[in-house]
Amino acid sequence: MPMWIYHPATLQSELQDPPAWVGLDTEFVRERTYWPQLALVQMAIRDEILLIDPLVPGMTDALRPLLAAPDVLKVMHSASEDLVALSHDCGALPAPLFDTQIAASLCGIGGGMGYQKLVQEVTGTALAKGETRSDWLKRPLSDAQLEYAADDVVHLDAIYHFLKDRLDSLGRGAWQQQDCARMLANGGGEEGERWPHLAMRSAQVMDPPAQRRMLRLLRWRDTQARSSDKPRTWILDNELATLLARSPPSDRAALQAQLDGHPKAPRKLGDAIWQALATPLGDEANAPLARNASNEDKAALKRLQEAVSACSTELGLPDGILASRRYLELLQENGTWPTALAGWRRELLEPRLMPLLPSAT
Repeated sequence: MPMWIYHPATLQSELQDPPAWVGLDTEFVRERTYWPQLALVQMAIRDEILLIDPLVPGMTDALRPLLAAPDVLKVMHSASEDLVALSHDCGALPAPLFDTQIAASLCGIGGGMGYQKLVQEVTGTALAKGETRSDWLKRPLSDAQLEYAADDVVHLDAIYHFLKDRLDSLGRGAWQQQDCARMLANGGGEEGERWPHLAMRSAQVMDPPAQRRMLRLLRWRDTQARSSDKPRTWILDNELATLLARSPPSDRAALQAQLDGHPKAPRKLGDAIWQALATPLGDEANAPLARNASNEDKAALKRLQEAVSACSTELGLPDGILASRRYLELLQENGTWPTALAGWRRELLEPRLMPLLPSAT
């Protein structure tokens, strides 16, 4: 029977002598805010399931020491967004981490596998999905919500030991550790994407000055969204950002006229937008350019993808685990290995990919 933890002292008592590992999951809401609002923390510890209410004052402080404890392994599934929620509300990341979704992919079971599917694959148990879109901030939570929340950690014991044994037998335990360490390094959400314009399809048809203006606007938007705790598109939607980058206003009055003519424009932020547009970034001269790939580029990228696919097949890994299209495009663009391809991936792929890059021909 899950234990509802509604007092920090109770949680501190439960965590006085923690075991070597615990299972963790969270429920959060991120519809009207930039930062996820932590609404529930589920913990499998020894033979107990704790459902922890982080809305109670002092509860996140009581949870923090366990999250940061270096001798307690935290087992989670697809933890990237949970890391942001825990880091923001608790001030700590669950390190060290064993992510069961990463482990399943490295074992060759499946890439990006959901928790319910992995549970069924490993244990044969079919879990209900009915409370996926619940309002987790309301109190009290329903019995159905509590049961659903408990299910999210109750099977982590069986999954963890199954996957750990499989990784050890394949000699891939170090791969898992590297990937989880990289996830933790990126997990606090404190640093935004350095080159956010590259993800904008509209940037591919912009000239270099317009792309640099787009970069300035998107960097400013991200900073503003974080500080105000509002979704990015509530600050500046993509359509308006594209319009301002392509056709920059000649002065502040012209900018205000553009804002007044756009239904979703943040009119009160006109001065800040003008400043962002007009102020070059210190590193924008180094920004890679988004561009439409030529037929030659597409053919070269296909060769890289085929080499990665062949390596994946040899290792029994799902497609996309070794290197995504995006990272191969970055590698193709400037020959510099993205951080996401460092470590064991680079060791495997560099001998295969370097001869296929333009600098090698």
